Amino acid sequence: MAAASLPIDYFHTNADDEHHEIFGVIWLDDSTNAKEIKAVVVELDELISRIKADHKIQKMVEEPLSINIFTTNTGAGKSLTGLNGQFVFSQVLIDCLLRLKYSEVDKKELIHLCRQQYQGNSVELSNIREFEKDYSANKVLWWYTRESFFYKSLNAALRTQNIHIIFLFRAYISDIHRQLKNLQAQNRLRVYRSQMISSDELKTLKECCGQFISVNSFFSTSVDYRQAISFINIFDDTDNLEPILFEIEADPLMVATKPFANISICSDLNEESEVLFMLGSIFRLNTIQRSSDSKVWIIRMTLCSENEHDLKQVLMNMKEQLGSGETDLQTLGKVLWEMGKFDLAEKYFIRLLEQLPSNDPSRGSIYEDLGKLSSQTGDYDKSVQWHQKSLALKNQNKLTIISSIDEASNSIGKFIETKRIHTEIRILH
Repeated sequence: MAAASLPIDYFHTNADDEHHEIFGVIWLDDSTNAKEIKAVVVELDELISRIKADHKIQKMVEEPLSINIFTTNTGAGKSLTGLNGQFVFSQVLIDCLLRLKYSEVDKKELIHLCRQQYQGNSVELSNIREFEKDYSANKVLWWYTRESFFYKSLNAALRTQNIHIIFLFRAYISDIHRQLKNLQAQNRLRVYRSQMISSDELKTLKECCGQFISVNSFFSTSVDYRQAISFINIFDDTDNLEPILFEIEADPLMVATKPFANISICSDLNEESEVLFMLGSIFRLNTIQRSSDSKVWIIRMTLCSENEHDLKQVLMNMKEQLGSGETDLQTLGKVLWEMGKFDLAEKYFIRLLEQLPSNDPSRGSIYEDLGKLSSQTGDYDKSVQWHQKSLALKNQNKLTIISSIDEASNSIGKFIETKRIHTEIRILH
């Protein structure tokens, strides 16, 4: 980046002024070499905070955006492997994870994986120690907005749909969900987000106007149009990237399970205009048009309720499959199984077995699920082994039941004999 200077009369100083150190953040557009002053600040701490915030937003703009599309003109279908399966699966997974109990084992595994990922990075290892020691649910948005391993690891997992890492983060996803509900916006908002997407992705979105999209991550936006658009870099055509500005209408009356809120009071970045949408929020894609200067594509969307006519039936089917109340690892395994993610399904079935006592009767249904799953994947030897375990457990339970019946019969027999003796004694007297 080339150096830049400001004219001396820019600051309008005079001889009576105290001396101030002025720090400027200057961004250069490589295509035009034009200078744009992003901020003029008088405190070094403020400058550092601004640079951190801008750096995070710039990275977010350039990172791929993971979305799923639900097309209403092809039919919904009841199976998660049917039409619009990825869209439905993303909703199923979120709902399942939010109701799945968290354990200390899960937390320890997450911390261990984060330490492995940031091995040799003293700053992040220090952040991980701080997180492990001091984390509390009411600070989750502070951790999420802080430029640290927490935000980077969680967002990377959501963006790439790394289901096991998302699984390990589920308690913190639930904490974010709870805080967004507590801070839920009360008035209708218009918010913005800049993004770079590929030409192919833009083409797909153009073909889906009028349809629904769900975002596979927490969706950060700004109420400040100028701030949002200032982060778009105009790339050359050879980059195969298109500058996008999302313009979103969000009505709190549309919110059922996916809240949105201004999170400035909880943020680490002192950012007053950030509005965060819950993971899995659903939007209707209204229009896609060039901006008046033809430099940016404007994508206009509306936040949707889950009771939208086109979505209601498919989401009802989803809820029927999951049931109500707390979910468990067997439920998660079955969802993954239906999606064809057989290795992950097996992983969570076995994880549940490891948590259950050896004589727990519910192990039988898990053995049966593992047997059916192995059969479906063509591993018939393993399938037989799982079914044998199921049968052995049933036989063991039968023996236990028979033993219990025998004990009960003996007790009843003794009671009857005692009663007979007492009756005979009364007759003799």
